[in-house]
Amino acid sequence: MPHDTPLIATIVAGLGLAFVFGAIANRFRIPPLVGYLVAGVLVGPNTPGFVADTGLANELAEIGVILLMFGVGLHFSLKDLLSVRAIAVPGAIVQIGFATALGAGLAWMLGWSMGAGLVFGLALSVASTVVLLRALQERRLIETERGRIAVGWLIVEDLAMVLALVLLPALAGVLGGQRQVESHSSLLSLPASFGVWGIVGMTLAKVAAFVVVMLVVGRRVIPWILHYVAHTGSRELFRLAVLAIALGVAFGAAKLFGVSLALGAFFAGMIMSESELSHRAAEESLPLRDAFSVLFFVSVGMLFDPFSLISNGWPILAALAIIVIGKSLAAFVIVVAFRYPIATALMISASLAQIGEFSFILAELGVGLKLLPEQGRDLILAGAILSIVLNPLMFLAVDWMKPWLERRAGKAASLDETKPVGPATEPGQLASVAAPVKEDGPPPRTALTGHSILVGYGRVGSLVGASLKRAALPFLVIEDADKTLAKLKDDGIETVSGNAANSEVFAAANPKGAKRLILAIPNAFEAGQIVLRARAANPKINVIARAHSDAEVEHLKGLGADTVIMGEREIARGIVEEVLAAPKAPSAA
Repeated sequence: MPHDTPLIATIVAGLGLAFVFGAIANRFRIPPLVGYLVAGVLVGPNTPGFVADTGLANELAEIGVILLMFGVGLHFSLKDLLSVRAIAVPGAIVQIGFATALGAGLAWMLGWSMGAGLVFGLALSVASTVVLLRALQERRLIETERGRIAVGWLIVEDLAMVLALVLLPALAGVLGGQRQVESHSSLLSLPASFGVWGIVGMTLAKVAAFVVVMLVVGRRVIPWILHYVAHTGSRELFRLAVLAIALGVAFGAAKLFGVSLALGAFFAGMIMSESELSHRAAEESLPLRDAFSVLFFVSVGMLFDPFSLISNGWPILAALAIIVIGKSLAAFVIVVAFRYPIATALMISASLAQIGEFSFILAELGVGLKLLPEQGRDLILAGAILSIVLNPLMFLAVDWMKPWLERRAGKAASLDETKPVGPATEPGQLASVAAPVKEDGPPPRTALTGHSILVGYGRVGSLVGASLKRAALPFLVIEDADKTLAKLKDDGIETVSGNAANSEVFAAANPKGAKRLILAIPNAFEAGQIVLRARAANPKINVIARAHSDAEVEHLKGLGADTVIMGEREIARGIVEEVLAAPKAPSAA
């Protein structure tokens, strides 16, 4: 058996070192992705010791991007995408233009050509899909309005970059580079003789054709395949079907329509989300999504030369300032100009204050076309890694700045904006207020006492809530999904919007005056944080939680939960009770 196995060596070294340094980073309360990047630097060609296969690592990372975008599509419907088009489309276009202008200005100061400035500016203008989605997922913001705006903004950026990747080879000669012979992998490519406008028209036609095929054919075929496989009763086949659809649609989109792999996977997930089996599909693909997204960060680290921080110190700082400060300020101003809350503007600014995979692709294309000098690629890689490392700090800065900016905005508001415009609709309700937007800062504190706090209103939480309502027991729900919050409001159930792990959100539920805390969320680690907050606020509160394993039961009880219910045990108990309660078969006469 041959021992020269670069694929296995790359996976083992990448995942192994990512685990070690990710665990170290987590121990010091640093985001684990910083450890993943360090692991990539160590196995890269710019440091001594073992060197992983860079080409294989990049392809493995691309699979991670495909699966991650597929997962986002499962939770992001076409209706959601259209609902944010008014801010996402103009916002992304203006922000790309502003960041590109700043990058071109820095390129001019470094003595580069106009073409180099254009490529460099575009590379600094587009945020990383993986980093943005990971940040939103960690804060449970994917299904909120702010999350939908950020993801919609990112999709528009990706579409713009797809267009740039198609146009740059045709424009290379005009921009001072080396004209590239037409070599698009798409089967619907046009020869270069069609000119710039022909290529632009063909690109738009290919994207439109792909969307039409997915909406007309994919909407019928993909759910049908899932339901057919589910009826076979084979979990293995169902998992395989989900992965085959995600990867197959992404690859087919790139080969047939020239659409990026990430966008193809996103549309596949979005179509699949219309199936009743979308939740199960998301669960089945989650482990592979996590593993390959780790390999993405490792592959980024492999491209980084740590010695470039010394040789290109000031240009790197300037590029980093454009990414972290310039893009953030542009996004903040745009969102506020559209009269969205300051909290939303700050969150989107922090989300976009980094660059990633599309930036690397643009840099490689620019160098290959002789448009971008190799120094430009080094600056892009350094800016990407540093901005990814600093991105969690941006979110911390947002949390620190938000109250101050909201107070300033409140003082600047005119008195007319706070005058009641109508009577209260219910006894004890406040009159409605005419305000330009509804602020989504810290939620107001509830007036309930002796109540139950129900955290999470999914499949388990909704059943618990319905029982509490039938029993006429006072309770409120802490939830962060906009659709669920709207339904609860329609049902007349009091809610607190946000993540219960957040101190301000949890305090708004009045845990000090509550009788019990019911944790219906499946994440035992997050539930443990909430248990600690509850015990600190009210040592006598009765805490009931759910778990999926004996280890999770012990973990939650160790943190102070009074009762932890494991789903598998309750299912077994219900089956046993049904068997023992079954009537005996009538005896023969």
